[in-house]
Amino acid sequence: MADRRVTATGKDKDGDITKLCKSGESWSPVGKTTAINEIEQGTHSYYVQDGSGNRADIYVAGSGTSKYLRPNADASSSNNLDNLPDC
Repeated sequence: MADRRVTATGKDKDGDITKLCKSGESWSPVGKTTAINEIEQGTHSYYVQDGSGNRADIYVAGSGTSKYLRPNADASSSNNLDNLPDC
């Protein structure tokens, strides 16, 4: 299992996360559906890290056809998927 750091996200017109990215990585970009499957199956994990080194793992929230990606809540807003730059 690879532990993949996410530094940017793709978003649709409503601001929903559609892909996870890290420039220069062979896996990037990875679509939301693929990332959800990889997390649920334990194939890969994804995380965001702020400038102070605080890590927030990305997990799958919701159920059925309403699944989405979300980082573990912490005190840092800079590692929120919505706040990452676009890729």
